[in-house]
Amino acid sequence: MHQRTWLSLISLPLVATFTYPLLRQAPSKPVAEARAQDPLAGLADIQDVLGLVRDNYVDRPDMERVISGGIQAVLERAHPLNAYLTPEDLRLPDPGPADIGIRLVKRGIYAQVVAVRPGGPGDRAGIQVGDVVRKIDKESVGPMSAWALERSLRGAVGTSITLLRYVSSEAQIKTVTVTRELPIAAQISVKRSDKAQMVSMPDLSPGRAAGLRTLLSTLDRKLPLILDLRQCAEGTLDEAALVSGLFAPGGPFVTIQEHGQADRMVEFKAAGEAPFAKVILLLGPSTLGPAEALASALKKAGDPVFGERTPGLGVERTRLLLRQGGAVELVTKRWIGAGGEKLDRAGIVPDHVLKGLKPGEDPIPKILAGLNDKPTPKDDSQNAT
Repeated sequence: MHQRTWLSLISLPLVATFTYPLLRQAPSKPVAEARAQDPLAGLADIQDVLGLVRDNYVDRPDMERVISGGIQAVLERAHPLNAYLTPEDLRLPDPGPADIGIRLVKRGIYAQVVAVRPGGPGDRAGIQVGDVVRKIDKESVGPMSAWALERSLRGAVGTSITLLRYVSSEAQIKTVTVTRELPIAAQISVKRSDKAQMVSMPDLSPGRAAGLRTLLSTLDRKLPLILDLRQCAEGTLDEAALVSGLFAPGGPFVTIQEHGQADRMVEFKAAGEAPFAKVILLLGPSTLGPAEALASALKKAGDPVFGERTPGLGVERTRLLLRQGGAVELVTKRWIGAGGEKLDRAGIVPDHVLKGLKPGEDPIPKILAGLNDKPTPKDDSQNAT
């Protein structure tokens, strides 16, 4: 029997052993019915299967690795950000404050680049959003959890990391070595023309709303304002709500859903600023998390949206300790946008699709020209379960 075959056989009950009691408590039912629907009822069979694998497989497998790998595989089927941590993982020291300025998300046996910090080490090395990373320092990405993947990118200042990646723009596999650096906070930038002005938000970290408010006071409110969120991959939900109040009347911002809890509505308040002639949103594959919630709120308020569909990473994770000493990091909350978008995976669909912008290209002319175009037909899959 191939390793993948018996791994898949044992994985689901194993992960259920650790996580099912934490995630779901079934209502009272007759004993016979409860037993019939008990997902743990087959654990005795699984124990027998493990024994047979241990005693009869051609090469004696590392059973601890088999079990942890099976748990991780099932966690990722629920969401790519879920992770299993061994007791040894929890004892590891902090890897260091430096990074290479990219963000990766697991996609099965590889990881995809979903954000690249402008001017950072990864950007200077030519790494682009959409690239696929197969190995990190000669280790395959497949067995890594989301936690291990994120940790591998960090380290001490001056240390290096080698990535084996598939360059999507060139359809080639390349190896690149990048030196880690301390991240430098980017500034909010503004681009002016005689017909419009564009403000680019690098993130939604605490304090950004106050800085943006000051910047907006220097702009001409009689001209359209383009809010560029294409590189906005980090931040907090609270800050995103404050930024929403600079452009739209108060109201529902996002709904937080959590198993076993009533849905919690987060609202935002208007900041009382004079309106611009028009506010236009520009999104891309690196518009992540809080920026997606911001985009949903402003889209709901009637602001047109240009660009590309966002990835859908509007979630929150919780670390839950296990009795045997390890832990799981689970996506325990998801966000529903003001427009009803399920932001845990679907993301925001633009009204006007705008792709193929070259690095450094001014998007203002294309956006202004596209305002008179009919919106792109709605993709109802964004609200799929």
